[in-house]
Amino acid sequence: MTPCVRLSDMASQRRRRVVVAMMEHETNTFSPVPTPLERFGRGGFGVPTGPEVVERFAGTGTGIGAFLDLAAEQGMEIVSPVAGNAAPSGKVDAAAYATMTDAIAAAVEAGCDACFLDLHGAMVAETTDDGEGTLLARLRRIAPDLPITVSLDLHANLTDAMIDNCTVAVGYKTYPHLDMYDAGRHAGELLVRALDGEIDPVMAWGSRPILAQTLRMGHDDEPMGPLIELARRHEAEGLLAASVFGGFPLADIWHAGLSVLTIADGDRARAEAARDEILDAAWAEREEFLFESRPLPETIAEAKGLTDGRDQGGPIVLLDHADNTASGGTQDTTAVLAEVLAQGLDRVAMFGICDPGVVGEMEAAGVGATIAVDLGGKVDMPAIGRSGEPLRVTGRVAALTDGRFTVTVPMGRGTQADMGPSGVLELTGAGGSTVEVVVCSRNVEPWDPGCFRSLGIEPTERRYLILKSRIHYRAGFSDISVRDIPCNGVGVTSSDNSLFTFEHVRRPIFPLDPHCQPTPEYGPAPLEEA
Repeated sequence: MTPCVRLSDMASQRRRRVVVAMMEHETNTFSPVPTPLERFGRGGFGVPTGPEVVERFAGTGTGIGAFLDLAAEQGMEIVSPVAGNAAPSGKVDAAAYATMTDAIAAAVEAGCDACFLDLHGAMVAETTDDGEGTLLARLRRIAPDLPITVSLDLHANLTDAMIDNCTVAVGYKTYPHLDMYDAGRHAGELLVRALDGEIDPVMAWGSRPILAQTLRMGHDDEPMGPLIELARRHEAEGLLAASVFGGFPLADIWHAGLSVLTIADGDRARAEAARDEILDAAWAEREEFLFESRPLPETIAEAKGLTDGRDQGGPIVLLDHADNTASGGTQDTTAVLAEVLAQGLDRVAMFGICDPGVVGEMEAAGVGATIAVDLGGKVDMPAIGRSGEPLRVTGRVAALTDGRFTVTVPMGRGTQADMGPSGVLELTGAGGSTVEVVVCSRNVEPWDPGCFRSLGIEPTERRYLILKSRIHYRAGFSDISVRDIPCNGVGVTSSDNSLFTFEHVRRPIFPLDPHCQPTPEYGPAPLEEA
């Protein structure tokens, strides 16, 4: 078996050997949170390799889970070199990137008939601004004709290197990402059909200079929802796939921005026409991709004035979106918590503050003890000119756990969440109000209620939930909450572009350049080789 295999040679009935791997990271280049290799592990273990990949991800609600299930159904021989998935943070360490990409490249070089990759699409490493494109170009040099399929996140920043060096790529159509498995299944089935000679996938992609804000990308919201429905319509009318990528705006790289990828069966003109229709629709709604924040005291006062959320059937969610864990936030800023305590909102549960040091103090004191701690504020944020600001509080240690629980919502269903050693610190605010704060040791976004329930907090019994999230919280909390209120706190995931110095993103681009044209004259950025 050789690394170079043509699609036309793949129709035989012999058992196919396929490489199945995952390498996911959404990189916030403004984030001070480091991204070493160990961040790509989960559940208290290292990064899965070899047979462990199948054991941990087969049957789970993930892209790699879909690939593994499909390969097994097809009777394929599965080679699984690595499955790394890290919570968003700063640039991926050079050593971490090399370890994962070397493993995937070695598996391909050893010989295979196809490659299934679960990638994010917005990875920036110390050695390359295009983590996925650099990997795919490397694989293409090893095996010029190898069929490669890729599953991508809705927040991918597409590049020529990514699309030119794979056979099929499909993105999620939901945010929160409820269809990770579906997108992986879609991408995998298209490649299998191509291997069997049933289709001839032709991809067309393009972008518009829109640095869309993440809070405006929910699939149930304007303007992203109608764009996704337009993509679905094209698929219903015969297009093999159509994916809308909002892009990840906190990656200060040339390629950041909104894009569209379409796949037709041998008909490039059709793919290009559909791509352009969706891109034009996005450009027409570019103003709607901007989120306007309000002063924090105003939003907390509004929340306090609302009727008891429990009486309405569920809690009110206060979104601490400027410190969103799944966009690279430090998860340790306390501005929203401090304001809630000062204004005396009652029956509040918060997830969460990432502060391993405070967790250690809680463990030393034990459940039931009252302790005074400097909570959060341990990480400086030089990109936005802010130093860490701990909040001095006194509270009761209400619970302590190892921080592990199994995800039950569709987004990542069946995988192991790992908050690290964690606990609940009960605080008292103005007027004797009560606020329960989950303090954890690892960066984890609250999209599954298990982040509370595993620590003895039933979220449906609280009046307010403070969540360090933007949209993903809807995966597990939209059915139990009655309202959400975005709260403009402090952090490196703020929607205020004026806080950030963009030095590398292509220019002109909206909204940094409000009067730019939809197709400005610029050439592609060169691809770095790692």
